[in-house]
Amino acid sequence: MPHFFNNKRLIILMVSIILLVILIGFSMRERESVPWPEEFVRDSVGVFQSTISRPAHFAANRFEAVENLLDTYEENKTLKQQLEKYAATSAELENTRQENETLRESSETQEMLSDYESRQALVVYRNPDRWTQTIGINQGTQNGIEQDMAVVTNEGLIGRVAEASEFSSTVQLLSDGERTNRISASVDTGEDPVNAFIEGWDEDRDGLMLRKIRSDAEIEEGQQVVTSGMGGAFPSGIPIGEVQSVEPDEYGLTYNALIEPAADFSDLTYVNVLDRSIEDLSEEFPSLEEDQEQENQEEENVDPVGEEGGGES
Repeated sequence: MPHFFNNKRLIILMVSIILLVILIGFSMRERESVPWPEEFVRDSVGVFQSTISRPAHFAANRFEAVENLLDTYEENKTLKQQLEKYAATSAELENTRQENETLRESSETQEMLSDYESRQALVVYRNPDRWTQTIGINQGTQNGIEQDMAVVTNEGLIGRVAEASEFSSTVQLLSDGERTNRISASVDTGEDPVNAFIEGWDEDRDGLMLRKIRSDAEIEEGQQVVTSGMGGAFPSGIPIGEVQSVEPDEYGLTYNALIEPAADFSDLTYVNVLDRSIEDLSEEFPSLEEDQEQENQEEENVDPVGEEGGGES
């Protein structure tokens, strides 16, 4: 026993264990207040944790925000690429649809004009300075194209072949203001058709001029104008336009009519060049020029004596 009390290390250990048990028991019982040493330790640890955790949380939030921003950027980039592809695909589909529609209408035009040999051509050239006068097509003499052939769209007549080279041709449009651009036409009056000539373009009123209409002809607004086929070069029945107004000519002997074109001359992509499949059709239907010359000769051959006698009476 005296030996036990002489062992200081053992005594210190025992005292420490007793104090530890007392402290544990003291800390586990309900207390109304925390001792100041424990409160000091807790506050010190809390301040330290708060000092460390706030920057850590801030940095973590910033890294997360940057990561989210990068993810959003990549998503937007992917969506933008998909939208660009979609827009390109949509434009391509729309172009294909328009081309198919144009080709379908052109096919319908060829079927409608089955009595005539038709050659489809693509408009490959158009001079901005002569936009309303001429167009260039990719068909020439190698394809059977000849001068003065009729050129049409699915809407109606647009002009004639003015020049034909080996692999291309120039088409003179009806909207060209040249008076020499003359086409035999016929007005559907519901009874006997009235024949006249398409000559020139009225720039002020944006319309074709139908000239040399008989003074006794009953022409009204809204009547349809088509090719008469009497000129020998153009097929008959091709739509030209619609009568907008009628007025006497400058001499008061015949009438002129303003015609709204059936075809849109500003939007031309595909056209059809027509050639008559019936030979010598011009011999079967004499031209209006020949009719006019015959009428003039008949007037000149009237008996002069009869004319004088009529004047005296």
